[in-house]
Amino acid sequence: MQPKINLSVRTLVEYVYLSGSIDNRFRTANTMSDGTKAHKAIQNTYLETDQKEVYLKTEIEHETMIFLIEGRCDGLIFRNNEIMIDEIKSTSKDLSTIEEESYPVHWAQAKVYAYIYAKDHELQEMNVQLTYIHIVTDEQKKFQKRFTLQELEKFANELVQHYSPYASLMNEHRLRRNQSITELPFPFEKYREGQRKLAGAVYKTISEEKNIFANAPTGIGKTISTIFPTVKTIGEGKLDRLFYLTAKTITRQSAEDAFSHLKNKGLVFSAVTITAKDKVCFKEETICQKEYCEFANGYYDRVNEAILDIFSHETFINRETIEKYARKHTLCPFEFSLDLAFVADAIICDYNYIFDPKVSLKRFFDKHKRQSALLIDEAHNLVDRAREMFSAEVLKSNFLTLKREYKDTDLYNSVTKLNKYFIEIKKKCSEKGHLVLKDLQVDLIELLEEFVHHAEIELFQQAKSDGPLLMDTYFEAIGFVRISKLYDERYVTYVQAEKNDVHLKMFCLDPSHLLQQIRKKFRSTIYFSATLLPLPYFMDMLGGLPEDYFIKIPSPFAKEQSDVFIQPLSTRYHDRDHTKKQITEMLSKLVEVRSGNYLIFFPSYQYMKNGYEEFSTTYPNIRTIIQMKRMTEEERDLFLEEFKVESSEPLIGFAVLGGIFSEGVDLKGNRLNGVIVVGVGLPQLCLERNIIKDYFQTTKNNGYDYAYTFPGINKVIQAGGRLIRTETDSGTIVLVDDRFLTQKYQGLFPVEWRDFKII
Repeated sequence: MQPKINLSVRTLVEYVYLSGSIDNRFRTANTMSDGTKAHKAIQNTYLETDQKEVYLKTEIEHETMIFLIEGRCDGLIFRNNEIMIDEIKSTSKDLSTIEEESYPVHWAQAKVYAYIYAKDHELQEMNVQLTYIHIVTDEQKKFQKRFTLQELEKFANELVQHYSPYASLMNEHRLRRNQSITELPFPFEKYREGQRKLAGAVYKTISEEKNIFANAPTGIGKTISTIFPTVKTIGEGKLDRLFYLTAKTITRQSAEDAFSHLKNKGLVFSAVTITAKDKVCFKEETICQKEYCEFANGYYDRVNEAILDIFSHETFINRETIEKYARKHTLCPFEFSLDLAFVADAIICDYNYIFDPKVSLKRFFDKHKRQSALLIDEAHNLVDRAREMFSAEVLKSNFLTLKREYKDTDLYNSVTKLNKYFIEIKKKCSEKGHLVLKDLQVDLIELLEEFVHHAEIELFQQAKSDGPLLMDTYFEAIGFVRISKLYDERYVTYVQAEKNDVHLKMFCLDPSHLLQQIRKKFRSTIYFSATLLPLPYFMDMLGGLPEDYFIKIPSPFAKEQSDVFIQPLSTRYHDRDHTKKQITEMLSKLVEVRSGNYLIFFPSYQYMKNGYEEFSTTYPNIRTIIQMKRMTEEERDLFLEEFKVESSEPLIGFAVLGGIFSEGVDLKGNRLNGVIVVGVGLPQLCLERNIIKDYFQTTKNNGYDYAYTFPGINKVIQAGGRLIRTETDSGTIVLVDDRFLTQKYQGLFPVEWRDFKII
């Protein structure tokens, strides 16, 4: 049976014809929406007899494969008994620099549409038109050509011929992949208690095109228990790919390790890790211009060969592998990872590549998403991350500075109006210096849209885009306008007036609806964490629906593996100085009685620093280390390396609750003998948290818990979860705060913490 290769017209022609360099000099950030507007502007000039967005498809047989090629042409124009394909391209480039043969890839796309239409309608000749429209000035430029059916057929066949080595490689990979999945066993000798139940639930969820919320304890092996059944569904043809989404770089390693275990059991599978551009850039500065960067220069001339090379020799494609092949083929490693992700079986990446309206993977269209599953690791983090992704802010000071820098320009008038707007709204702020508004500020959006228009013109005129403030403010304004289109009753706009500035933010209070809209595009979404507690809260905030599944896996570890103590001190802000001596004494006695390695978590950097200074001064002979602000990956690794299996002296690591060391850290056995959590983890009292509290008090009658209690206890349980990672681990947990003795907090404890002793 001949394999059938499904691909879009655009994918086919871009593979064969896309060439040139990556050049991220100023381009309008509104490319997608501006392009749509530009297309509609042209299509609105069509006559009633013309057609737009015409779906076309055909089959082309080549060697042993049948290519199913499909796409939508922008326009079919009927004039004087002749038919013309119209391919519309919006651009930010000066149209005077675009010649008839400037972009062969555009002609290629139009010619394939012309071939399909001519073949279907038995036409011997077709006219083809390229229409370029400038997204700022609306200026147009058109080119026309005429082709015979024979010319178009020959051209389409040659395209397929060029594409076929890649298609053949992908098809062979798919066959080998599916065969390997059929034979793939679970990669460990036996399932841990609860693992089989979780894996079965994930398999059932994907098979039935449902979504699931899974609360599974730390140390159970959640990563392999979600990846393994998902891989199985790919082998059965239920999925094409999976996205493994993480909140932090440190947790991506567990996903890569899971794929390595499966590879060792025979899995043939391409898994790509996407790392942020600034972390993988080979140059001193991240300037994506061909004159500066040899990895950007001629990128598209070399990328196809590199993709064939890497997929011929590699399966699990992590950061190091991408960098190795990127250097070999002189390619930008970040763009290379995105191109690889488009064809990979699994993509390991940050939440924002799926959920953030400003940076999501635009090249994955809805039809790709419908055959994909989302595995969302540490899903409790998605609530606050989503709030930020769906929010946007602007500052008055930026517009005031631009007003001084751009006198005698159209931009000056625009920033002057914005500056005036901020002055007026500042006057409306209360004595407390802030203002909360429920409705969308339409007048501000209009002023920002006007600013965006004039800023684009100004940036196009700057030869090297050397106005960093203008560029940054432009992108902030674009983001603000884009987020305004999502604004509804789940948002507020708040204003904070400071001494020399005004800060205005559209704040997403409840991200559940928007998260729900995004996940609908995927076949299944698997939310999993050790701390989806309380489960109704997280199902509510993450967009859960009544038909969604949920599962709670009990801890496989005996409660005897951890001794839990509560030291009922006040860690409230005004009591911290009075109780730090008692915490220091408790810590010293703990180390004396139970020598080993400990992590102590504080609710703030300053509290941690004060506690560290108190302890290290009082007990200079006990070895201590402290978390620093903005640690690099290397500094994080060095911090964790201090926790050794066999150590002749105790070690106490001072860290911040909710920070980089309080989740996703795996210190097994004697590398960690105890965890101390100071405080109940409440987020700092601030305007945003109080706005959240007031909103949910109105909508859920549970404002304080939604804003403070639930996010706080989540951080506490995560930190405590660092201790017991395997069946043989044991140790001590100390919870320092008198509120832990209240009924509310004990009701939120994991079962294994409830048999505690009071210090």
